[in-house]
Amino acid sequence: MNQKMIIAIDGYSASGKSTLAQNLSKKLKYTYIDTGAMYRSITLLAIRKKMFHSDLWNITNFIPFLININFQFKWNNKLNRTDIFINKENVQSEIRSIEVSNKVSLIARIPEIRKKLTIIQKNFGNKKGIVMDGRDIGSNIFPQSELKIFMKGSIEVRSYRRFEYFKKKGKKISYEEVKKNLFYRDMMDLYRRISPLKKPKDSIEIDSTLISTEKQLNMVVQLIENIRLSNRKNKNYI
Repeated sequence: MNQKMIIAIDGYSASGKSTLAQNLSKKLKYTYIDTGAMYRSITLLAIRKKMFHSDLWNITNFIPFLININFQFKWNNKLNRTDIFINKENVQSEIRSIEVSNKVSLIARIPEIRKKLTIIQKNFGNKKGIVMDGRDIGSNIFPQSELKIFMKGSIEVRSYRRFEYFKKKGKKISYEEVKKNLFYRDMMDLYRRISPLKKPKDSIEIDSTLISTEKQLNMVVQLIENIRLSNRKNKNYI
């Protein structure tokens, strides 16, 4: 039996990391953990609790809501996807709203929230057999993971993908507005003080600009096979 591993996938917004992570989890029969969805769920909760006033808010008033927060990831057979539950409520559809997208980077840079979610995310890896995507998985959450992938792509292609996603969902938003939001997200992720987006030194970079999702999956599956083969050879040698 192949030893299960932790696969960390980091990268820019709309670079295809979630699609790759989901496809990979299905292929390997691993658990998929979308850390971005966790931050989006917290953002949704903050919006519901009316904690925002423009881009300013009182974190002290919000912290009590995080004490007993619970996350679950469950496979949705009907929609063929992994859904996120926060406090037993399925919020998968709500967390992809434009309002949440515009606020999530503000949430992600708050130390108290990152500390809380970091503990939860690390606990998901206790039994291995997971694919986790986010911004700091390979650099902070699981620096010991057996395989680290870093996803990037041109701002134009990433914006078009996100624009098409919103259009299919019936959301009225312009391409330029989507592009502006993604650029803002990039800057917030790259330059925040705690756990900024960065490429881990021992990660494999994939530029998804011109590479199909199928080819991305095949590339990573081959990397995994190479790791397993190397591990078997080292074990036999020892």
